[in-house]
Amino acid sequence: MKIAIWHNIMWSRYKAVVFSSIHRQAQAEQIPVNFYQIAETDANRAGLSPIDQSWHRYPFTLLFKGASSGIPPLKLLWRAGILTWRDPADIVILAGYERPVVWLQALILSLKRKPFALFCDSTLYDQEQKFWKGIAKRLIFNWADGIFCYGIRAKEYVSFYGVPAGKSFIRCQAAALPMEYSVEGALRQRVQHTLKGDSPRYLYVGRLSGEKSLDHLLRAFKEVVTARPDSRLVLVGKGPLEQELRKLAIELKIQERTLFAGPKFDSDLFDEYSKATCLILPSHSEPWGLVVNEALSYGCPSIVSSRCGCVPELIVDGRTGFSFEWGDIKQLAKAMIDATQAFSDVAATAHACFDRIAPYSPDAAARSILEGCGAIQNARSGRLK
Repeated sequence: MKIAIWHNIMWSRYKAVVFSSIHRQAQAEQIPVNFYQIAETDANRAGLSPIDQSWHRYPFTLLFKGASSGIPPLKLLWRAGILTWRDPADIVILAGYERPVVWLQALILSLKRKPFALFCDSTLYDQEQKFWKGIAKRLIFNWADGIFCYGIRAKEYVSFYGVPAGKSFIRCQAAALPMEYSVEGALRQRVQHTLKGDSPRYLYVGRLSGEKSLDHLLRAFKEVVTARPDSRLVLVGKGPLEQELRKLAIELKIQERTLFAGPKFDSDLFDEYSKATCLILPSHSEPWGLVVNEALSYGCPSIVSSRCGCVPELIVDGRTGFSFEWGDIKQLAKAMIDATQAFSDVAATAHACFDRIAPYSPDAAARSILEGCGAIQNARSGRLK
């Protein structure tokens, strides 16, 4: 069995560690795998963290340098089409399903009589479903020989569009943690930070953009400050709504307790998880929420909107965090206040977080992809007999 895997941007470190593990495991089993990266980054990610090729410990072909938004559409179709036609893979995993280039590749692979699969991280909670787009999704999902779903909710999503259970595979989400990461070190770091002070410290990590519902977070934090005036909110990241959110913090009179920390990555980011009482992810649209994986890996519980894809797998109320109904600001504020008591036993909470996140490793994600490819290949072989 020969495999080809396509991905949109190199910026994604979490994909880099999974692909690196696929490469290691496939080599051990003498399975050839070709990797294709379409671009280095995209406009929304460029300012969050740099492209670090040290995470990409596998051979790959890069189609275009720079951001994906700068690629001429016809040039992308031509280059991807030629490489798809020439690649000798027995099964190909395509990068998503919503762009014209994927449909072209699917057509080429069908002409070659080669099976193909898709990656899907969308959920029914993520965005409103549209009729015409729904028809297109139903076509491409059922055209594919398999779909790798990032969690329970993604599997429910493709099932909604008619994909049989046997054609969808849950591929766990895995964070890209430092090479020197260890549970023991993360626990030690968290306990040391906690001993420095008991004031609540709430953390958000991600883009400062509309789908993250950060105005809800600021309004909830206003209620938290009324109950705990020593509380602090740290917003890590950048985005188009930064100035609007700064103005809202001033209007709510919480600017002195709110820190816009800008982008952070590597040790500076992981240090924030260690110091936080909990992570807050209030998003309206969040297919998964990898920052929750990162937070739990550092023993930091998470308060997560009900619309986030990771809720069924990662959030155990009172143990690894809380979930709340998106848009219910009072419920969010209550969860933030309750967190100070619920997670006061730092070591016990950290161990609960470590236990919950342990199965969500790059090696486990890689294994699920290789096994899924094997299942797709076997199913195709069975139909051809």
